[in-house]
Amino acid sequence: MHLHILGICGTFMGGIAAIARAAGHKVTGSDRNVYPPMSTQLAELGIEITEGFDESQLNPRPDVVVVGNVMARGAPVIEALLDSNIPYASGPEWLAREVLRDRWVLAVSGTHGKTTTSSLLAHILEHAGLSPGFLIGGVPGNFGVSARLGNAPFFVIEADEYDTAFFDKRAKFVHYRPRTLILNNLEYDHADIYPDLESIKRQFHHLVRTVPSSGRIVTNAADDNLRQVLEMGCWTPTEGFARAGGRSATWSARAAEGSDFSRFDVLQVGSTVGEVQWNVIGGHNVDNALAALAAARHAGVPIAKGIEALGTFRGVRRRMELVGEAAGVRVYDDFAHHPTAITTTIDGLRRRTGAARLVAVLEPRSNTMRLGVHRESLAPSLAGADAVWLYSPADLGWDIGEVTRPLGAKARSAPSIEALLDDLDAHLREGDQVLVMSNGGFGGLHRKLLERLRARL
Repeated sequence: MHLHILGICGTFMGGIAAIARAAGHKVTGSDRNVYPPMSTQLAELGIEITEGFDESQLNPRPDVVVVGNVMARGAPVIEALLDSNIPYASGPEWLAREVLRDRWVLAVSGTHGKTTTSSLLAHILEHAGLSPGFLIGGVPGNFGVSARLGNAPFFVIEADEYDTAFFDKRAKFVHYRPRTLILNNLEYDHADIYPDLESIKRQFHHLVRTVPSSGRIVTNAADDNLRQVLEMGCWTPTEGFARAGGRSATWSARAAEGSDFSRFDVLQVGSTVGEVQWNVIGGHNVDNALAALAAARHAGVPIAKGIEALGTFRGVRRRMELVGEAAGVRVYDDFAHHPTAITTTIDGLRRRTGAARLVAVLEPRSNTMRLGVHRESLAPSLAGADAVWLYSPADLGWDIGEVTRPLGAKARSAPSIEALLDDLDAHLREGDQVLVMSNGGFGGLHRKLLERLRARL
């Protein structure tokens, strides 16, 4: 079968391309704004990509067109598709029908931590010899790819609440029908899709409704929004996790005061069941680890085996990834684009680097950021850094000064990538730890900055 995928370079659609190819299908696709890691992964698979969305890409005629949620009415290829009678489906619909139908699906949902938790869960199952399939919104270091078909029955999927397609406005995750579900956390996001937090809670409740009574829901016991979701109705046994414990938390953790959380004890109902020593930092990642351990246990992996796996976890690309060091300056790449994620990411790096100057560089790129929804909470989220640079493109739509002014002299902004590079180059000094945060390519800022720093030598 020939699948043509529209919006193929998104992490989700690129993952579908990889899985379809592994299942024996011919795969082609198209997209705009192609950048690594997905462009690299698709090239290595030998998948032909067309630039843009012209109608000519439907000739020769594919057997089915898989439509990404970046597509909208008015695009030439969409109008031609609707006129053609070629069968089409959304990415989640195709995946559910062709891959997930007969699998034990372990879904990871939440506002933050989905990619890392999915990667942890897939790695634990792999370490236990279960060879799971997976589709993750990033590239786990232990696998080097964002998706694979794997062996039955287990399949790990990052369960996103974003809408499915221009013809299906339900959340993507309602298609997956998980047997094991992680509810990691819940905050307001995706302001371009959801008018308020209550509408997102309703979508999560729809997801909860799809989990069978013989399944398991692993939920963050410290999250009041998730508690309210479950109070709307839950027909599945639940297990709670919370770093600091609590009455409803089966799983908790204990770490040394002031630690960077690279070492912590795992507790089950208050009793220590093992110690984790790994190369990951940050309290938020302890939460991710507890959730993954509990979900893997539901799939039959003993906690001791799961803890053993965490010790060999290699992280995820673009999640606190050290991309290079030059002139005594370390440059990290992170996907953080929500104030809560920015806060926890800065805190994690601070705990690791101590007194070294921490420089935060942020691109307000997500749709929610560009709408200005989080602008009042951005300055507090960046306050833990010693110096802050913000990219302020001309089409941002709101005054970046609303963020820089509360931060005072330590905050600066730049209207272009080149101006940002010039200013960083002029002010960075040996020993600095530079944390670059964006949910996009940021104009290749990481590479360009390292080139500037190397030119000093």
